[in-house]
Amino acid sequence: MAHWAVIIPVDRWATERLFHHDTVTVSGGAGPVEPDDEVLLVVGGEVVALTQAVEADGDDLVLAYLRRAFDEPVPAAELRLDEHDVRIAAVDPAVFRRLAGAIGGTTAVGEKKTWLVSVALPIEAQTPAEAVRQFWSHVLELGPVELPTYVWPSGDELAMQAFVLGEEANQDPEEEEED
Repeated sequence: MAHWAVIIPVDRWATERLFHHDTVTVSGGAGPVEPDDEVLLVVGGEVVALTQAVEADGDDLVLAYLRRAFDEPVPAAELRLDEHDVRIAAVDPAVFRRLAGAIGGTTAVGEKKTWLVSVALPIEAQTPAEAVRQFWSHVLELGPVELPTYVWPSGDELAMQAFVLGEEANQDPEEEEED
């Protein structure tokens, strides 16, 4: 089994951070990577995931996520990859093991926490069904760029945090005025 590093563009990375996907597809990137090869996913000189190539049709490279380091990427300067193009490079097995081992996250179900995630919008409507339709229209229209999503560990509502575009965002206008 070979070990690889694949760079994906920053805009593609932004989408990967916002939505949960089991795989990521790199158009025209299959090249020398074979199914079951392990691949480090790299963005901006940092490793953001450990993946495994899966069989795909055509020239696309399909990578299944094994572990993600989306919130705490691993610096990978020693890979020295060109950041301007989607690029695939073979990685020395020792470097690969070190970087893959540094990726946080877990895949074990027993180690995951339960989080409550909420989007609350004030909606004026004549019926509950109309309010729901308007809610989903606003969610689609505003999306993750403008609409704050609130998340907190189950049972600890005081730890609630707002996120916009996958990043923690202050939603208290009084605190913003003090800055």
